[in-house]
Amino acid sequence: MSAAAERDQTVLAERVRLEIERTIRRGIKGVEYLGSPAAVVGQTPKEVIHKQGTLNLYHYMPMSDEIYRVPILIVMATSNRGYILDLAPGQSFVEFLLKSGYDVYMIDWSTPSPDEKRLRFEDYTLRFIPECARRVRERSGEGELSVLGYCMGGVLSTIYVALRGAQDGVKNLVCFTTPIDFRGMTLFRKWSDQRFFDVDRLVDATGNVPSELIFSGFDMLRPASRIASQIQLWDNMWNDEFVKSYRRFERWGNDTLPLAGEYFRQTVKELIWKNALYEGTLELEGRRVDLGNITVPMLHALAEHDHIVPYEAAGPLIERVGSGDKQQIVLKGGHVSIAAGPNASKRLWPRLDAWLGGRSV
Repeated sequence: MSAAAERDQTVLAERVRLEIERTIRRGIKGVEYLGSPAAVVGQTPKEVIHKQGTLNLYHYMPMSDEIYRVPILIVMATSNRGYILDLAPGQSFVEFLLKSGYDVYMIDWSTPSPDEKRLRFEDYTLRFIPECARRVRERSGEGELSVLGYCMGGVLSTIYVALRGAQDGVKNLVCFTTPIDFRGMTLFRKWSDQRFFDVDRLVDATGNVPSELIFSGFDMLRPASRIASQIQLWDNMWNDEFVKSYRRFERWGNDTLPLAGEYFRQTVKELIWKNALYEGTLELEGRRVDLGNITVPMLHALAEHDHIVPYEAAGPLIERVGSGDKQQIVLKGGHVSIAAGPNASKRLWPRLDAWLGGRSV
């Protein structure tokens, strides 16, 4: 046998040995994975400064000696828990903001009680958020605040700022992946097609809409993604850091919340069927929601590969607001990875800090 052939055999044997070793480790780690407790998330120190039913208002403990004057109020989507922005030390958007010198508050949501099935847009945008804004101003001692809304939390934030921003001292508005033109929410529109989807019967029968229905709706957007992610997990089971990160995101994805029945009914009828927010025909307590009334500085961040809120749905927001100081950025990533995870820390977070810092003094 030639020397070259011997080297090839040696290389092949080493590859086989490494693959066998990796397979054994993967199997051991797989058993550990199945028996291990849920991933720990949301570790940044905070306190609850206000609670009202499904609403929780957090204040995070400062991590910088010098704090920007204008505090930040983060508004999460009612279907998801806020710890996606605080997954783990070093992978936490909240931690990044605190270390950058911001005073951070968050509106997070828990499962609505049966009595809260009657909650509507009016409750979230004209009562919940204004009360939280009042408490933020009171706690911080400042008369102004920045509002940051993620996904449907961005929808609630735009409605709130359009109707009450001036009187509540809103200085800046930031939105992540916020849908406005619901014609662009193609798959959501298909599964809630007015010809076949009886939203009144669903809400009247269930009260609050079960989280399983919301979770299934997201899954239908990419039917094969769960299987693909599980295959990827198995391929990387030997990699402890990959598994830790996977478990954090998996916990958040599985922690989808039920939606208040009337809020869901409004979302389907007013936003998806009528596209009322985009068209300027949405009315709450006799007041028309005109996005042109938003005149504060605004930043909107979109994800290039967002399968939940495509560009066609989110892109028109910046055109609709009346701000003279407004900017839209489109970054690589998906609906979640644009805001959370290692890529977000390199792309979105520094861009937001650069934009918001000078507007928070």
